[in-house]
Amino acid sequence: MSSVCQTCGLPKEICVCEEIAREQQRVQIYTAQRRYGKMVTVVEGINAGDIDMDRVTKELKAACACGGTHKEGRVELQGDHRHRVRIVLEKLGFNTEVK
Repeated sequence: MSSVCQTCGLPKEICVCEEIAREQQRVQIYTAQRRYGKMVTVVEGINAGDIDMDRVTKELKAACACGGTHKEGRVELQGDHRHRVRIVLEKLGFNTEVK
C-alpha cells in the first residue's frame, strides 16, 4: 500500500501539494556582487518547507553549468544566469520576477 500525504490526504503518487505551493510562491531573481568582483545569481522566495530545495538547486546548477548552493531560503549560483534561471523555474511551475 502506498503512503499518504500528511497535507492533502491523497496517496503520494497523485499528491499535488508541491505543485500548488510552487504556483503560490513569488520567486525573485537578481544578481549581487561578491568579494573580488564575482557575480552571483540569487533566487529568493522559495519556501524550503514546501519545496525540495536540494532538487531545485541541483536542476538550476545543471541547467546553468555552474556551481552554487542553497542556504537561508535562497539559492546562490556562481555567475550571471538571470534569464536562464527564469526559464528553468517557469518550466518547474514557479512564478518568477527578474530584478
